[in-house]
Amino acid sequence: MSGPMESISRQALLEIANQLTKEHDDYFIGLEANDVIQQGDVLVFRGPYFLDDEGLPTAKTTKVFNVFKHLAVELSAHYRLA
Repeated sequence: MSGPMESISRQALLEIANQLTKEHDDYFIGLEANDVIQQGDVLVFRGPYFLDDEGLPTAKTTKVFNVFKHLAVELSAHYRLA
């Protein structure tokens, strides 16, 4: 991690995360983070995973996973929940 960590509110972090989400190559309408938790040094983002009727992953599920992983890597380096 480089530079000082900034404490941030959950709501402010979700706003930043959802802006980054819209800029990601895997973004699609409806993809958004609606919760975040801190696990050690890692921010874990949560939201709809777009499973099928049987609860199995879809193509959208993979995109959600990729975007949330990107958010965790990018934002965990700069922020921690206040």
